[in-house]
Amino acid sequence: MSGMDRRDRQEEEVWIPRTKLGKMVSEGKIGSLEEIFQAGLRLREADIVKKLLPDLKSEVVGVGIVQKQTDAGELTRFAAVVAVGNGAGWFGTGKGKAMQMREAIDKATNNALLNIIPVKLGCGSWECRCGTRHPVPYKISGKAGSVTVEIIPAPRSLGLVAGPALKNLLQLAGVKDAWIHTFGSTNTMSSLANAVYDAFRMSHGLSS
Repeated sequence: MSGMDRRDRQEEEVWIPRTKLGKMVSEGKIGSLEEIFQAGLRLREADIVKKLLPDLKSEVVGVGIVQKQTDAGELTRFAAVVAVGNGAGWFGTGKGKAMQMREAIDKATNNALLNIIPVKLGCGSWECRCGTRHPVPYKISGKAGSVTVEIIPAPRSLGLVAGPALKNLLQLAGVKDAWIHTFGSTNTMSSLANAVYDAFRMSHGLSS
């Protein structure tokens, strides 16, 4: 899925802030996510991100079925993982569970928006040194479950040397040129997405 869906756009039009931070954004007192992140403020409203990053896109990483045995019988729910990014240095992942698939995706998207972080970009390739923000500034790595992802800066115009799933995630984040090495059960899409997110978090010195 690319882009926020129609319901998200309609909700943005009628957004009524519920938090102090939301009111400050709505009133124009805070004009960027950079200000929020640098001040160490916590996002509690997904609409803040939609307001400040209108070109945000989302990608459904995976949807599965979770079954749980209860006294009333077997309970079946959908579990979704979604990644969001603006293709220019912001990225987040989130998960959600619900009885309906659409609701699970909506919950995961909302969670991904609240988890969004800036992505450090910079020409870290010794072969290039062009000074533009096309790869990551240095080798970074992240882990989720049994999956480890390494993102290594590559020279300009090389592109993303990775499989389609990882390319989509890195393009959402704004990384254009990189070599990617993966280890573990890389067919587990949720772990793959979260490992990429963890790599970006670790570049800021944030714990998982």
